[in-house]
Amino acid sequence: MRAAAISTPRLDKMPGMFFSANPKDLKETRHSLLDDKTQKRRPKTFGMDMKAYLRSMIPHSESGMKSSKSKDILSADEVIQWSQSLEKLLANQTGQDVFGNFLKSEFSEENIEFWLACEDYKKTESDLLHCKAEKIYKAFVHSDAAKQINIDFRTRESTAKKIKAPTHTCFDEAQKIIYTLMEKDSYPRFLKSNIYLNLLNDLQANSLK
Repeated sequence: MRAAAISTPRLDKMPGMFFSANPKDLKETRHSLLDDKTQKRRPKTFGMDMKAYLRSMIPHSESGMKSSKSKDILSADEVIQWSQSLEKLLANQTGQDVFGNFLKSEFSEENIEFWLACEDYKKTESDLLHCKAEKIYKAFVHSDAAKQINIDFRTRESTAKKIKAPTHTCFDEAQKIIYTLMEKDSYPRFLKSNIYLNLLNDLQANSLK
């Protein structure tokens, strides 16, 4: 896990919109994140898949498609808004996907997966809280979690106690830490990455055609 300075974020910096996490994201994997980092390299097809995905987001002038009329097609203005704050990036479904792929390239996708899982957890019906809390804890918070997030020992222990009698807020403290970690660490690099800059440049070039 990457060491990072952790500070407590302001509550008004937390996004207000909730999104569902893919249930598959909560399944444990056979290898730890450390094993993946040290023993595996990202497959060459990863970059190709990402390029194909980004191309699908760009309207083609010959087809007459206009990004403003299609919820599935990005506009340059939307992507520019992603650079205003992490909150605006995560409030956009495509922004989540693109940022998630960037985090995969840095072997830190567990951060956004945990954040999304927490957002989904907040909408969970009360009678299902215990089951879902256990899954999230085992997948991301437990000291032996396959996708262990980078939080301090006190927060890890505090979260373990809270899920014994789970409420909708038992992951809030850990989620705020991970949000701040992404905001201060990964997000600035994302804005300077080829993934973001190439997408923005292509959209801006396409709008001039």
